[in-house]
Amino acid sequence: MNEDDSLRIRPIENGTVIDHITAGEALNVLRIIGITGTTKESISVATNVQSGLMPKKDIVKIDNRELLKEEVDRIALISPKATINIIRNYKVFEKKGVQIPKVITGIVKCPNPRCISNANEPIESRFEVLESGIRCLYCEGVITKDISQHFM
Repeated sequence: MNEDDSLRIRPIENGTVIDHITAGEALNVLRIIGITGTTKESISVATNVQSGLMPKKDIVKIDNRELLKEEVDRIALISPKATINIIRNYKVFEKKGVQIPKVITGIVKCPNPRCISNANEPIESRFEVLESGIRCLYCEGVITKDISQHFM
């Protein structure tokens, strides 16, 4: 690959770089952390780029924003090999991999309309994370596909 063929995304001064996102999931990552075309963040997205660690990957750069733990937990559910890089003054201040939590609270809506977490009760949804998906701790319903479609 020569210099003209290389990936060119400008560096960010401060913010977050989400690297090693499962190929094809960058737009889902943006959606589940609440970034849309109508929000104020300046973002760069690269999809299906070459990687030394995986066949292909996506990358997201977000100017002037550091992610909350809840947002990182969401990313871990759909891209468990992602890495989070906090950038300050154009340098990597902190780099960490995501960790899939054992239990997720308040970020996924149970698809069972009869689940108590969907009633007007003062409780948050709670799911146990399984290898095959997630299981509601109230009604025991299981979500195995497209978990990102159920984020609140």
